[in-house]
Formats: sequence, structure tokens, C-alpha cells
Amino acid sequence: MEKLTFNTLIKAPRKTVWNILWSNETYPVWTSAFCEGSHALTDWQQGSKVLFLDGKGSGMVSTVAERREPEYMSFEHLGEVKDGVEDTESDKVKQWAGAHENYTLNEANGQTELVVEMDSDANFKDYFLKTWPPAMDKIKELAEAK
Repeated sequence: MEKLTFNTLIKAPRKTVWNILWSNETYPVWTSAFCEGSHALTDWQQGSKVLFLDGKGSGMVSTVAERREPEYMSFEHLGEVKDGVEDTESDKVKQWAGAHENYTLNEANGQTELVVEMDSDANFKDYFLKTWPPAMDKIKELAEAK
């Protein structure tokens, strides 16, 4: 696993950025950079299960590993969802199960630095390097419009 880091400076308070990240209304907007129809099924509470899904119901099963509103959210990825079936046991998912995706919001002078750190295996590195920058741009656009 390799740790990838993405960041952007947003002219908005971190509470606003937090709400953009985890609101059921805006989450699908900024995550469409990864896949059209992207959405999450969860209550976003620490310890809760999260299904990160595409428009066809496939994606990843994870858990909210840590939540400190409005400054930090960490997800632990446990497996994948394919055709509505969760897989946390196959050799394929065991290669990357336990990977983390962390969101840190640092506020200073009315601006928020959003830092996303994620564990990625080599097969997905190029995909994330291509898709995270537009996702960060969309988060910035949504937060600065509030």
C-alpha cells in the first residue's frame, strides 16, 4: 500500500466544508468525480458501517473508524460490494482490507485546508491521481458558494 495525499485551501469555515463532505445532498455531487451515481449509505457516526456505492450498487464496505466533528473523519475499508453482495473474506479483498481514508480539516483565518490521505494499492494509484483533483475542486466550489 502507498499513502496518497491530496489537499486544497477553501475560503470557508471548516464546519461548512464538513457539511459539504458528509451531507446526503452534497456527498453525491462531489463524489461524482469518481463515478456517476456515487453515494453512501450510512449515518456517518463513529463505528457505523458505510457502503460507498456507484449508481449500480457496487462499491466498498467500510466503517467509520474515527469521527471528530468538524476536524477529522477516518474510514477503514473492509471489502467490496458487488451485485449487492458484501465480500470481506476473499483473497482479493484481503490484499487491501484495512486500508484507511482520512479527512483532516484545518481552519485558520476563516479558511479551511482540507487534507485527504488514503492508502492505495498500485492498481488504483493512477485512477486516484486523476479523480481526486476534480473531486477537491468540486468540494471547494460547493463550500465557497455557501
